[in-house]
Amino acid sequence: SKLTNLGHLEMTWRSRVHFHPLLVRILHKSRLKYYGKPEKKMDMPYQAYFEVADGSGMMSMVLWNSLCPEWYHSMKVGTVLLLAKYAIKSSYPFKTHPTPGDSQMKRFATIEICLNVRDPPTEISIIPEEMVKPEWGLPEVKYRFISRSELDDLPHNHSCDVIGLVTFVGRAERARKREHSEDFWLYRWAHAIDGTSDQPFILELFATSQPDVFERIHPMTYLVCTQMRVMTENPSRTVYLTTSNESQIFIKGWHKGQPYTKDAKVKNFIQWMESQSEADQIKKTVIGGYYPFPRPPDSFLKY
Repeated sequence: SKLTNLGHLEMTWRSRVHFHPLLVRILHKSRLKYYGKPEKKMDMPYQAYFEVADGSGMMSMVLWNSLCPEWYHSMKVGTVLLLAKYAIKSSYPFKTHPTPGDSQMKRFATIEICLNVRDPPTEISIIPEEMVKPEWGLPEVKYRFISRSELDDLPHNHSCDVIGLVTFVGRAERARKREHSEDFWLYRWAHAIDGTSDQPFILELFATSQPDVFERIHPMTYLVCTQMRVMTENPSRTVYLTTSNESQIFIKGWHKGQPYTKDAKVKNFIQWMESQSEADQIKKTVIGGYYPFPRPPDSFLKY
């Protein structure tokens, strides 16, 4: 059928009610959001954001309500979608935005694609990767992997991706989302090394929409974390990384077929790991326990 592209949509959306189908690749994926409230009777109050792109640029796509449990886990970073009977709306101004791996890519920020069960009922098709044709001009997923030796020079709130061997993973802890709130964030601390520094990556991993991965992080697994934010803890200048709304985490058993396996820094890490003695690394690993971070000063005077 006749296709449109994201650039053409942005120019013509106000003058149209029905839109031609779209062929896009998912570049980023947010965590699943629950927005239910006791006074509102909604069956499936869920929402998830994706950043999708074609040859003309990148745009946000929103998956609404009962489409979330049906489609969220099938829509992975790198997945190619054919969309028909979708809606176009002005962008929600307060949503978070991931940092694109390709800084040259054009971003269409004024509108977003809405996928709904009705008004209109969206038709979603996943195109298997082996059927994707080069002439469609869909961009590849690009990453911003850094090594541990580069981390200390990065500015606060910088976005990056990391890969490392887990040497420590703490127990799951909870923090209130807001003071006096009954809602909690679930998170755990982890350390990962990549051979480029004596220091590990210190990772604050919040439970994203991947409970199966979050619960299975353990020492000696290869851990990949995408869209992490650099946090600088003053006055000690201790640097750690924390998850963002668009972060994805992967461990052994989940790496196969992921787009990042082609990345040069990932390949370098695998080569370094193959040169290491597993028995030596196991001796350095720790699991569980309380992890006070940032560490308190060693005297009351400094405190």
